[in-house]
Amino acid sequence: MGYRLLGEAAMLLHFAFLVYVTVGGFLAWRWPALFWPHALVAAYALAITLVGWDCPLTHVEDWARLRAGQAGLPAEGFIEHYLTGVVYPEGHLVTARLGAALSVAASWTGAAVLAARRRSRGSALRMRENRDL
Repeated sequence: MGYRLLGEAAMLLHFAFLVYVTVGGFLAWRWPALFWPHALVAAYALAITLVGWDCPLTHVEDWARLRAGQAGLPAEGFIEHYLTGVVYPEGHLVTARLGAALSVAASWTGAAVLAARRRSRGSALRMRENRDL
């Protein structure tokens, strides 16, 4: 039972990671301090994609499922097993990756615009306060 729970936890963490990579930058619109953690996660995801590294969560899930007597993940890995053909059509992995990259770019662009507005408002307030003195 422990191995099965570990396999399920690794799968859920993997999904959470992918969701955070895709939409986590939008959280920085509300909480700017989350920008840098998201930047690190997005950079790691990009490196996995470009270099072709295997995600450690895939190995943990596969190992735990095999120890629990379940079928492990197929050789293609987590994305192909859980998402291809379910979340996006077969043969559209590049399209899905591009969509995720565009989501990150849009969220970072929005975060930059909001940060500039905050700075501008802050400097305007400081100027008013200095004038009132």
